[in-house]
Amino acid sequence: MTVIRPERPGDGAAIRAVTAEAFLGVPHSDGSEPDLIDRLRAEGDLTLSLVCEQGCEIVGHVAFSRVTIADGSTEWYGLGPVSVLPAHQGCRIGARLIEQGLAELTKRGARGVVLLGDPEYYSRFGFAHDSALMYPGPPPQYFQRLVIAGAAPAGIVRYAPAFG
Repeated sequence: MTVIRPERPGDGAAIRAVTAEAFLGVPHSDGSEPDLIDRLRAEGDLTLSLVCEQGCEIVGHVAFSRVTIADGSTEWYGLGPVSVLPAHQGCRIGARLIEQGLAELTKRGARGVVLLGDPEYYSRFGFAHDSALMYPGPPPQYFQRLVIAGAAPAGIVRYAPAFG
């Protein structure tokens, strides 16, 4: 049976292992994703952390953390990283984690979510590039947003300090 649930105390090691394996050898990864999640958790910035559990094994994870936006918009979050064990990729586990995370954030009053990722993949969830919203560094088209409520924000986005 596959269950998506909030992270519980004691899940950290399994989340770290899933994240490390999911990003191993991925061209855009520097291998820091497990440490990033640990830092977000330790610094109190891991707003929403969901796992996908099959039987007694955690096979996927998604993290959401608050972001700040230069125009002062509030209740915006960053999605990522999303991790699924390679043997379970292609089974919609990542998609289900993202969908459930977005639904939970919506219930909590989120106004929107940003991410850095593949536009082709994330467009299926409603994410799109918005040139008024910026994250300096990577190619702009990979920085995307999903407005949940209210107007789209504008300006530079800053992630939690754990992102460096």
